[in-house]
Amino acid sequence: MPTRHASCNCGQLHLTISGEPARVSMCHCLACQRRTGAVISNQARFPSGQVSISGKATQWARVAESGSKVTFNFCPVCGSTVYWQSESFGDVIVVAVGAFADPQFPSPQIAVWEETRHAWFALPADVPPKHAAKQG
Repeated sequence: MPTRHASCNCGQLHLTISGEPARVSMCHCLACQRRTGAVISNQARFPSGQVSISGKATQWARVAESGSKVTFNFCPVCGSTVYWQSESFGDVIVVAVGAFADPQFPSPQIAVWEETRHAWFALPADVPPKHAAKQG
C-alpha cells in the first residue's frame, strides 16, 4: 500500500495518506476556478481513516450548488488550499492533487461540471464527462 504526502506551498500543513484514492477527478465549476485561480481543480478522494493531518489549517465553508456544505482547509501562512470535506461525500477527505507535487500521481477518472469548462480546454480522451448524456 503506497504512502503519499501532500502539503501546502510552505510545508506547514501536511497530510500523510496511505493507500490509493477512491476517486480522482477534475472539476470545471466556477467556484473551483475562483478558489484555485486555474481553469480546473484536480482532486483525489480518500476515506478519512487513510489520512493523517499535521500542522494548522484555517477553514472556510460555503454551500455548494448541491446544497451541501463544503469546508476548505488552507494554510494560514501561505494560503494554499490543501484539503476539503463535503457533507455530501460522507467520511471522505478530498485533497488537491497539486498538493502532492507528484507528476506520477494517478490521472483523473472523470470530469465534473463540464458545462462551465473553458471551451479551449480539451478533456483527455480517457476521461469521460460526468454528464455524458448532455454531450453533443
